[in-house]
Amino acid sequence: MAKGYVHLYTGNGKGKTTAAFGLAIRAAMAGKKIYIGQFVKDMQYNETKIQNFVENIVVEQFGKGCFIFESPQQKDIEAALKGLVKCRKILVSGEFDVVILDEITIGLHYNLFAVEDVVKMIDNRDRKIEVVMTGRYAPEELYEISDLVTEMREVKHYYETDGVLSREGIDR
Repeated sequence: MAKGYVHLYTGNGKGKTTAAFGLAIRAAMAGKKIYIGQFVKDMQYNETKIQNFVENIVVEQFGKGCFIFESPQQKDIEAALKGLVKCRKILVSGEFDVVILDEITIGLHYNLFAVEDVVKMIDNRDRKIEVVMTGRYAPEELYEISDLVTEMREVKHYYETDGVLSREGIDR
């Protein structure tokens, strides 16, 4: 690719990570190398298994457990900062064609790192790299630096209507 664009998938609707992984599969099938850094998450969701089947996709997680209903602990902050350092190196290396920063906006929302650091990381990347950022609560600064912004809006969800949290192979 002559120029890589910056995508932002945000909003309160389901499908942000799913869309990013779909793009990863599409790019991998075109022979591109993909790096997926997942912030906050540490559970091996089914989508992380993709790296066992597609050799040009790498998934790395930078989370220490769920803190969504409580305050992040020091271990959460350290894991997120480690992820930011790793992703910064990946983005300048040119080793990958597509870099997905999954749930990076959640890291920002919980003040695990600063928005200025994320903006600087994106600005300093190898310009051939396609970057995808996902997560709810994206700050305005990420809208401004993105070339493509998709907001997923929840209209109706079976969690609300039927109390179904998540289903194997569909939601996780």
